[in-house]
Amino acid sequence: MSGLPVRVSMRALRYGVVLLAATPLFGQAVDLAVKSQRGKEAMAAGKFAEAASIYAELVKALPGNPGLLVNLGMAEHMAGRPRQAIPQFQAALRLDAGLFPAWLFLGVAPLDAGEPARAIEPLEQALRIQPDYLDGHQALASALFSLGRFREAAEPYQRLAQMNPKNSRAWYGLGKCYESLSRRAFADLERIAPASGYWLALAAGMRLAQQQYSGAFFLYRQALEKQPGLRGLHPAVADIYRRTGHADWAAVEEQKERRLPPLDCASRPLECDFFQGRHSKVLAVGNPQTPEAYYWQSLAYNELALQAFERLAQLPPSAEWHQVLAEAHRNMGRHLEAVKEWREALRLSPGNLDIPRELAISLHQGRDYKAAQASLEDLLKRDPTSAELNYYLGDALLNLQQAAQAAPFLRKAVERDAAVIPAQASLGRAYLLSGQAAQAIPHLKAALPIDDDGSLHYQLARAYQSAGQSDLAKETLQKYQEIRSSAQGERNKLEQDVRITGPE
Repeated sequence: MSGLPVRVSMRALRYGVVLLAATPLFGQAVDLAVKSQRGKEAMAAGKFAEAASIYAELVKALPGNPGLLVNLGMAEHMAGRPRQAIPQFQAALRLDAGLFPAWLFLGVAPLDAGEPARAIEPLEQALRIQPDYLDGHQALASALFSLGRFREAAEPYQRLAQMNPKNSRAWYGLGKCYESLSRRAFADLERIAPASGYWLALAAGMRLAQQQYSGAFFLYRQALEKQPGLRGLHPAVADIYRRTGHADWAAVEEQKERRLPPLDCASRPLECDFFQGRHSKVLAVGNPQTPEAYYWQSLAYNELALQAFERLAQLPPSAEWHQVLAEAHRNMGRHLEAVKEWREALRLSPGNLDIPRELAISLHQGRDYKAAQASLEDLLKRDPTSAELNYYLGDALLNLQQAAQAAPFLRKAVERDAAVIPAQASLGRAYLLSGQAAQAIPHLKAALPIDDDGSLHYQLARAYQSAGQSDLAKETLQKYQEIRSSAQGERNKLEQDVRITGPE
């Protein structure tokens, strides 16, 4: 779940929009004016539940006052009850359809309630009323990103960056949109042309970005066999040579690139547009459906993402920049370094709701299970039904040799989302370690699709044996041995194939 742009909460917006109750109360009874003042003071003091009670009384006394309804909605939302806030904003808009704060907060409330689809229309309406309201664009972009509508989300992020080039959230969000679109183009390429030269080249680039030099070298060599004239592959191999101490070999690869024929913009327009920096033209192909188009679009989106992150890097230190660094470390398996960056990001943005989750995940991935446990327990107090958080906490407890304590969390994760296969695997292990072999069997079976090394087959065989199903135990153990033998053979072959050798 990493990489989601920061959501815009009501708390972040409350100082940008003035409470609306004061003016309509002139001429009303003195006690209502006093209550209105108490409501404002409670909001300013952060006593949102108290403010909600006060505004509820005022709305009851003055049911036709749209300003009071908006204030009641704001108080409900900031008290942690965004779903209760929504009807108040809707009621206010029935009284005054042009009320900008009501449209804005009617969009922000479902966004913070985890229902981004309901946020889009009211946020768009709010921006029609006040098109230059920065936080409105931020909220709309976050909602669209959450729905996987990355191309649409890029538009409000671009608008934010244009209106305020020093807005770190805008550049971060824009970079994440382009990064996601690059991955989507790669997935489309994999769907229609797996193992093609284009696919191999992109897969190699991903390995290179993760500093897996041998694997990247192997894939680039395969790509060159299938696409010998594909521009950019020889410099990538040269980069690997330089990073591994072979500058002389790198020079040979660079010479090979220089010998390629000149760009032919008539027959290969996408390649031509990419290398001449016309990325928008590469992306203008609406529904490419060809391996070549998906390849160049993936590269073009990746280049735009890098440009956005470079702009972010030029700004003063920000939580968003540390998020970029944390994600980079995580992708390269450097989880302890990722933890440091997440903590720095959290220091700079203590109200961010996403960073603590990412920090807890990196602690888990870095095998600091005790620290992960403490973080995840705190996160689950705010979101007790999250399948993801329940899985990570349960798995942390399992790795701390607390199988019985782990099982309830893992069970909840599976109940919330049975498709989370790692949770099935961990729940099966927890049951097996707790002496409940029969309960372990269905979960271990469900997790077999991710059993790359045979370990789950081995545990399932143990579960069958403990449950008195000897024939199934024998059959599963044989499968385990086959997987182990096959995996070892593949490792041996790969070790031979991926040795970095000189230019051919």
